Amino acid sequence: MTDALQDHPVLVVDFGAQYAQLIARRVREASLYSEVVPHTMPVEEMLAKQPQAVVLSGGPSSVYADEAPALDAALLEAGVPVFGICYGFQAMVTALGGTVERTGLREYGATRASVRDTTSTLFNGQPDEQSVWMSHGDSVSEAPEGMRVTATTPGAEVAAFEDDERKLYGVQWHPEVLHSTFGQRVLENFLLRGAGLEASWTPANMAEELVEQVREQVGESRAICAMSGGVDSSVAAALVHKAIGDRLTCVFVDHGLLREGEAEQVEKDFVAATGVDLVVVDAKERYLEALAGVSDPEEKRKIIGREFIRVFEQAARDIVHDRGDNEHPVEFLVQGTLYPDVVESGGGTGAANIKSHHNVGGLPEDLQFSLVEPLKALFKDEVRQVGLELGVPEGIVWRQPFPGPGLGIRIVGEVTAERLDVLRAADKIVREELTLAELDREIWQCPVVLLADVRSVGVQGDGRTYGHPIVLRPVSSEDAMTADWTRLPYEVLAKISGRITNEVPEVNRVVLDVTSKPPGTIEWE
Repeated sequence: MTDALQDHPVLVVDFGAQYAQLIARRVREASLYSEVVPHTMPVEEMLAKQPQAVVLSGGPSSVYADEAPALDAALLEAGVPVFGICYGFQAMVTALGGTVERTGLREYGATRASVRDTTSTLFNGQPDEQSVWMSHGDSVSEAPEGMRVTATTPGAEVAAFEDDERKLYGVQWHPEVLHSTFGQRVLENFLLRGAGLEASWTPANMAEELVEQVREQVGESRAICAMSGGVDSSVAAALVHKAIGDRLTCVFVDHGLLREGEAEQVEKDFVAATGVDLVVVDAKERYLEALAGVSDPEEKRKIIGREFIRVFEQAARDIVHDRGDNEHPVEFLVQGTLYPDVVESGGGTGAANIKSHHNVGGLPEDLQFSLVEPLKALFKDEVRQVGLELGVPEGIVWRQPFPGPGLGIRIVGEVTAERLDVLRAADKIVREELTLAELDREIWQCPVVLLADVRSVGVQGDGRTYGHPIVLRPVSSEDAMTADWTRLPYEVLAKISGRITNEVPEVNRVVLDVTSKPPGTIEWE
């Protein structure tokens, strides 16, 4: 991000909550820039970021636990507006001298909150009874001195408080989740009324400032970008192209594991809309040979990543040889890294390393390129907004998330050309019917899985068949960290099933995956 966007963020202090990223998203939805920082960051470092406001997240600990994360009272005395949520609320109470007790009155899930003052800062313009999402065992029994209690619940006599003079606020529940019916209003009231902030985070100024950042970083050098055809790499490429023009070359490796029409979409629609210089490498046969006889999903992932590295390395060398020059050498590699990738990969002091993200297939350090990651402070929905601002085709901007290994991990069993054709045909039908039903944007994604090593008996055309099952995995999510299966209309499911079993002769059964995440992952492999 540029200095202008980094200046004066709203900091979300992560106390180990599963919803810390979601809080940051909700702040962004209020048109304010936010960053997630770990609770282990010293207050001096937090204040050095010159935050406009601070939000304290929830967390799994009890404030009484021996190793429970503590809140430095200095943060509450710095004059910066602070809003505590769940554990963050109780940490505020403890730091300010209030009382948190194990009352035995636990509250989990939907709870009715009674608002004492609907003219207060947090609850202005809201009803005096509202549904909120709770997740706590300890409760605040005595608010700190100076705090005015503004809401209660059956299990928490002190469920919300405010101190307008010190600009300190808090709620026991989770306003960031959709189950809290007025949660976004509560958060926005803190930001706009309590903290007095001005909402100015928009797709237009995001795009403009990101372009300026890239121009400053790359200077007069050249850059290359590994294009997957997905939203992230496409928007990153469009943004860098706008910044440095024909000094960007994109490399699209067609590994043969894409869905129907996606290679053509990248080669034609994206290039036509952006004018980017695109090099297409046909590696379909290479990948099929490398994957022959392999069924283990992790081994398939490693092979696909390894082959990508080798193909991309050769393409990069060719670009350096054919298009590089002494005045404008190829020094930069563009990646579509997003903010959740940074946080989950342990970005920042004290952040947990949940999983590593390699947006260009795990490129080795010895490629000798400096990284350009213009989207690393954005969430997926913001990337889409920036993409629309830059003129990226809507078919790419609204493309459902697609795994890097492609259809290779949506075939349970060995990957062959014949099995890829079967899966592509079924997947095309599913996407067509979801589009016709105007459900594309209602779901996060709908993986279509071929159980290649499974066969079942069926009857088609008055004859016995022994075909493969196809699994539909429609899921709804906001950030893919948790997900629920999407309740598609029965008539849509019936049409999809009928078309697949009629039009794809190798398939005689369509099944629906109704597992949430957790316990199941979104992809099968």
